[in-house]
Amino acid sequence: MAVRRIRITGDPVLHQRAAPVTAIDDDIIRLVGDMEETMAAAPGVGLAAPQVGVPLRIFVWSWTDDDGQLQAGTAINPELLMTPLPTGELDDDAESEGCLSIPGERFPLRRAEHALLTGTDLSGEHFEIRASGWLARIFQHEFDHLDGVLYADRLIHPHDRNIGKVIRKRSWGGPGQSWLPGVDHLED
Repeated sequence: MAVRRIRITGDPVLHQRAAPVTAIDDDIIRLVGDMEETMAAAPGVGLAAPQVGVPLRIFVWSWTDDDGQLQAGTAINPELLMTPLPTGELDDDAESEGCLSIPGERFPLRRAEHALLTGTDLSGEHFEIRASGWLARIFQHEFDHLDGVLYADRLIHPHDRNIGKVIRKRSWGGPGQSWLPGVDHLED
């Protein structure tokens, strides 16, 4: 297993729909291991295959909930159903979200409180997970990556303008930009 470079917003692989996985073979198993290692090194709570330059419908997650229980897994060719979005003002702290493909930035984004994730795990078994709160947010964020959508694409005013300024200031937004967790430091 190896830590892979994470693509930064603007790279074409991040902005296109990923292809379905047709077989879980040694290459897919190795990719998932690399993704888990990359996510841990970043550190992050989720990582989609397009973020490491592979346009396939796979994401991994690893998060410890408030009860100290590890929530971790792999979703291959997932489907996601969500409850309607809540209404009201955004909570800048409770709804703050970040992305390893827009490193170091966080902005509030409204997500559904509950989600149902179905898919195939790494052993080829079908699964179904009902999630709420932060885990539902992780699933929505990573599933978006598989459809070529970054969380910045969903931000509303004034946060959409602010993220645009950050991307321009850091000269992101073009193909081929990436960073390597544990090696590259992307602070201002």
